[in-house]
Amino acid sequence: MSTIIIEENNRKHKMGKFLQWLIYMIGYALILMITAKLFDNTMQLDNSYFGFWALLTAILIFILNKTIKPLIFWLTIPITALTLGFFYPFINVIILQIVDLILGSHFNISGLFMSLIVATSISILNMLMDKLVINPILGKG
Repeated sequence: MSTIIIEENNRKHKMGKFLQWLIYMIGYALILMITAKLFDNTMQLDNSYFGFWALLTAILIFILNKTIKPLIFWLTIPITALTLGFFYPFINVIILQIVDLILGSHFNISGLFMSLIVATSISILNMLMDKLVINPILGKG
């Protein structure tokens, strides 16, 4: 009897994690679409298929942030230390440029300075989304 309860709790936990991930991905896709509208001269995001490309872009950014970003961070610790942390936002620019390479014409971001502004805007909108949308929905805040 107790193993059934444990399995059910485990299943609920996995479903809760998936729901949290799905909410984050939809939120990131919305942030990307808003950012693309704000910076339409420097960032283009394909709006076809009802936001499919925005969702795919969000998933790729998420995957790269979990896999490649820690490696890039560890490789750039000396540069980040020498610049007193001012280089750290450029890691997000590198991630955006990698996604730009992968998705080709469906996601295009041009210019290093504007990439930095777009990465910073995405980070700010991400923080706002966490505080105002995600945490209240998931009951964390």
